[in-house]
Amino acid sequence: MPGLLLGDEAPNFEADTTQGRIRFHDFLGDSWGILFSHPRDFTPVCTTELGRAARLAPEFSKRNVKMIALSIDSVQDHLSWCKDINAYNGEQPAEKLPFPIIADKNRELAVKLGMLDPDEQDKDGMPLTARVVFVFGPDKKLKLSILYPATTGRNFDEILRVVDSLQLTAYKKVATPVDWKPGDSVMVVPTLPDEEAKKLFPKGVFTKELPSGKKYLRYTPQPE
Repeated sequence: MPGLLLGDEAPNFEADTTQGRIRFHDFLGDSWGILFSHPRDFTPVCTTELGRAARLAPEFSKRNVKMIALSIDSVQDHLSWCKDINAYNGEQPAEKLPFPIIADKNRELAVKLGMLDPDEQDKDGMPLTARVVFVFGPDKKLKLSILYPATTGRNFDEILRVVDSLQLTAYKKVATPVDWKPGDSVMVVPTLPDEEAKKLFPKGVFTKELPSGKKYLRYTPQPE
């Protein structure tokens, strides 16, 4: 079946975008990457999402994350739509955003990546792309996938939060608990023995006592 699973390598597709033709792996380079799809240009929810994504672009850049969007219209439509998106943000209506938008007019890439929403169709009865978020690591492998229906806009602050979690847990032997935010305590992974944990986390490891007597809720201040 088409689509990507966690751990899959991103296909090295070529595509036309608002910033020229790209080859995906070259576009990513050694960076993290986020690919997010949109049902259609000049639609209300998509316009608000891309506006928010544009405002958060400096935050993603700080985290070494390259952003790229996808919509099923032409490059020319995308460029024209950028004016509306910038105007929505209160900016000059320029034909440019801080990241490229892929033109997938024939839905070839949307099909390949499993992005279509069968319940949302255009006037010709063709399925629209769902609101998919893919986060890729520097190894080009899929680290996170979130799928929203066309009718529900994404929370880009949450996407930024999960990027922080992914990057932290990729390099440290920790996991982030429910509702974690950067700066909060994190959890020591269950596979790490206590003695090794004490060496790795000099700020201390704190274990919550539980009725089961099991010592699996181990917290430590977020490592640097």
